[in-house]
Amino acid sequence: MSNTTTTIALVEDKHAGELLTLRRAAFVTEAQLYDDPHIPPLTQTLTELREDLARDDVVTIGAWEGHRMIGSVRVEIEDEKATLGRLAVAPDKQGRGIGTEMLFAVLPFLPEQTKEIWVFTGKDSKQNLAMYTKHGYEEQYDKAAGDLTYTYLRRVLGAAGAQSVPQQK
Repeated sequence: MSNTTTTIALVEDKHAGELLTLRRAAFVTEAQLYDDPHIPPLTQTLTELREDLARDDVVTIGAWEGHRMIGSVRVEIEDEKATLGRLAVAPDKQGRGIGTEMLFAVLPFLPEQTKEIWVFTGKDSKQNLAMYTKHGYEEQYDKAAGDLTYTYLRRVLGAAGAQSVPQQK
């Protein structure tokens, strides 16, 4: 029987290879949905990922079961705004609430002055859009990027700011 305790922590450079593998596995279904194997999570190199992990304005957290990374999310911080991206869950762990857990797990890692969180996903990614709207994100606008159209959503944080973690069921 496997250990089902999930640990959330910052992703460090030593996890870069595992993170790259997780993202590639998780984003294959997105690539298939859009008939585009060249989406950024599938084309990012290990060197580019390591450079991203080293940035001061980016926080990447991971979810682990034992020694296995099963989820991750990247957060870019700019003044009072945080932008989530590359939310990834291992294919065999999808549909179990790990993506939702990652949405809430980022909150303690945000600077206190963060007032809003933005996220974007492909316009046709119905499951992603449903998850974000279920948890307080509101659609703001669509933006084309080549053949792909992204939907941008925003969640305004409460008066307590980034440190207030909503109750999970």
